[in-house]
Amino acid sequence: MRLRTLLSTALVALLMVQCAPSSGEFKLGDAATVIPMIIKQDTTSHFMTDYYPQWVGADNVTTDDSRLKLVAKDDTWKEFDVLTDAQPFVSTIDVWHGDQKLSIVVLGGERDSESYISSTSAENLTVTLEATKPVKEAVAMWQNNRIDDITIEGNTVKVVIPQVAKKFDRSVVRLFAASKDGRFNDVLLPLERGAVVADAKQIRRKDFHSQILYSLMIDRFNNGNKENDWKLNSPEVLDKVDYQGGDIAGITSKINDGFFTDLGVTTIWISPITQNPYDAWGQNVNPDTKFSGYHGYWPIYSTVVDKRFGTDEELRSMLSTAHGQELNVILDYVANHLHINSPVLQAHPDWTTELMLPDGRKNIGQWDGETRLTTWFDEHIPTLDLERHEVCDPMTDSALHWVRNFDFDGFRHDACKHIPLDYWRMLTHKMKSSMPDRQLWQIGETYGDVELIGSYVKSGMIDSQFDFNLYHTSRDVIVDEARSMRDIAAVVEESEAAYGSHHTMGNITGNHDKPRFISLAGGDMALGWYDDKAEGWHRDVVVGDMYKGHSGLLLLKAIISTVPGVPCIYQGDEYGVPGANDPDNRDMMTFECENDYQVNQLEQTKALLHVRRGSMPLMYGDFRTLYVDDAVWVFLRHYMGQWTMVALNIRYDAAAVTVTLPEFAKCGNLEVALASEGGQAKCLGEGRIELNIPARGYVIVNK
Repeated sequence: MRLRTLLSTALVALLMVQCAPSSGEFKLGDAATVIPMIIKQDTTSHFMTDYYPQWVGADNVTTDDSRLKLVAKDDTWKEFDVLTDAQPFVSTIDVWHGDQKLSIVVLGGERDSESYISSTSAENLTVTLEATKPVKEAVAMWQNNRIDDITIEGNTVKVVIPQVAKKFDRSVVRLFAASKDGRFNDVLLPLERGAVVADAKQIRRKDFHSQILYSLMIDRFNNGNKENDWKLNSPEVLDKVDYQGGDIAGITSKINDGFFTDLGVTTIWISPITQNPYDAWGQNVNPDTKFSGYHGYWPIYSTVVDKRFGTDEELRSMLSTAHGQELNVILDYVANHLHINSPVLQAHPDWTTELMLPDGRKNIGQWDGETRLTTWFDEHIPTLDLERHEVCDPMTDSALHWVRNFDFDGFRHDACKHIPLDYWRMLTHKMKSSMPDRQLWQIGETYGDVELIGSYVKSGMIDSQFDFNLYHTSRDVIVDEARSMRDIAAVVEESEAAYGSHHTMGNITGNHDKPRFISLAGGDMALGWYDDKAEGWHRDVVVGDMYKGHSGLLLLKAIISTVPGVPCIYQGDEYGVPGANDPDNRDMMTFECENDYQVNQLEQTKALLHVRRGSMPLMYGDFRTLYVDDAVWVFLRHYMGQWTMVALNIRYDAAAVTVTLPEFAKCGNLEVALASEGGQAKCLGEGRIELNIPARGYVIVNK
C-alpha cells in the first residue's frame, strides 16, 4: 500500500516555517532528531516520510558528496534510491522545499568496535571529542542541520555549536565519524540555551533518553474507585481471569502517594483502556475456563474508555496529576485487531484478513514467514487488513484520537511486526503533521532479529522497540550457569550497532506475556521445555532458591539500568513477585513487602534507578566494553569528561579484575555510587582500576 495522503499547500507552508531553515540560516527544526539512514548495499530504497514524517515528499533531494547518487522514483521524491559503493563513510543528503532545507545523516559500512569516540570538554561553544583511532571523516549536526564549523586533527575532533542554539531551551548536537576501519559510535549531547547539559538536574520530562518506564495492567494494579467495580461472575470464567477492580483512579492515587517518584520512574506505561466485551471469550482446557477482557486487548470500540476502568474525566485527571509530578504517561494501543463483535467489523466484515489458509489450515498463531501480516491471534479477534488504505486510514485516526483528545505522551504499540509498515508511516505522518509542537514518543513490541526489529525504528514510524533479544539473553545467562557473560555483552553491542549508540530501545525486567523472571532465576520454574502458562493454574509458583532468585533479578536490573536504552520495570518486579506465565504473572498488585528479601530487592531497585537518573554518563554517555570473560563484564559510559564504570559478576564466587581506561578518561577520585555488599574499586594510577566484584553482584563507580 502506498501512502496517498497529501499535505495541503497551506500546511506545507506552515511546516516549512515550523520545521525548516532558510538557506544559510539555522532553525530548530522538528524537535525530534532524524534517525540516520544506514547504507549496507550498493542500492537502497527510501520513503521520505521515514525520515521527515511531516513531509510526504520534497521539491528536491541533493548531496554534495560525489560518493552518493540519488535517484527519485517520481517527481515528488516520496520514494528515492541511494546508490554508493563507498564503505565505510559518514555523509549527509539535503531535503529541499524551495530554498529551505533540512539534512539526513547517511552512514555506510559496519560499526567498528575498536573505533570509539567520546566528548571530553566544552568551552564557550566549542565541543572537543577524542577518539581511539585517527578520524578519517566526521559529520556534526545541530538538530537536523549540518554544522560546517568542524575540524579534525588526528584523533581529535572539534565542533562549534551554532550561536542560534542559545535561543532554544533544549536542542541537540550529534556527531558521526568513521576511521579507515569502520564507523565510530555516534555521540549525542543535549543542550540548554546552547550549553552542553552537564548536570542530571537539568534533565526534563520530555528528554526521552533519560526516561525509566513502569509497565502496569490497569485492572490488576490498584482499585481507586469501588463504584466502577464489575465482574462477569460467570460459571464459565474462573476468578483469576475475571475483573479484579483496578482502575484509572487507582493509578492517580498511587501517583499522589509518590509511589512512582519514590521508585525512580519517569514514564508510566498503562495497558489498553478501550472498551472490551462484557461477555466471556476464548477457552482454556485444564482447568476449563473462558476469559474476560480485563487485560484490554480485545477492543470493541477503539475510541471509548472502558467504564470499568473509569471516565474521560478521570483519565484527564490522571494525566494532569502525572504531569504535575513530572511523569510521562504512554498508552498501550491495539491496532492489529478488533473484537469480532465490534460495530466496526459488523459494518465492515470484509476489513479482516482471511481466516483460512490456501492449504486448509486456520491462519491462527502463524507468527512468522509469509503469514506474519495476516495471522489471527484467536478466532474472536480477527486481524485487520491494514494493507488496504480504506482500513488503515480510519484505524490510524482511531489511534490519533487518544493523543488529540487526551494529553498522553505517546504510545506503546501492541504486536508491531504483525502490522504493515505503511500503517506506522501513516500514523506518524498524521501525528507529526497535525501536531508539530507535541513531543510524542512511541515504542513497539516485535519479537525477531535486529534487522526485523530495526525496520520499524525510523523517525517516520516508531522511535524504538523493546529489546527482547537483550532480555532473553540476559535471562538465559543469569539462569543457566553453563552460559557466558560474553553473550550479554555481545547482544548489547549488537543492539548498539543496529539501533545507534543512543537508542531508546526498551530494556525490560519482564512483561505480562512472560513467566516472572525471579521464578526462573530461583529455579521454581525451568526454561523453555514445558507449558509455562499451565504451571500457574496447577500449583503455587514461588521463587525457589531465594538467594539465586533475588540476586539474579537484581543483576538483570543492574544491566538494564546501565546499558544504552530505556529501563522498564514490570509491575511487581520491583519487589520480586514470583509467578508463572499469563495469567499467573497478572495477579492483583500488592504494595507491601512479604519478607526481608523483598525489602532488599525494593531498596536496591530504587537505588539503581536513582543512580541512573542522577548520572549523565548512564543516560547520554558513550558505551565501551573494557573487560569481559565468562563470569565478569566491565563497561564504561563516558560523557563530557565524566564517566560511570559498571562491573557485573554472574558467578557464585567473588571476582577481582583490573581494567585500563581510555587515555581521555582520567582516573582521579573514585566514588562507588552503588555496589552489592563487599564491592570495591581502587585507582592504581596510569588509568588502571582494580575492581572487587561480589558473587552474583555489581559495582557501579563514578568519576
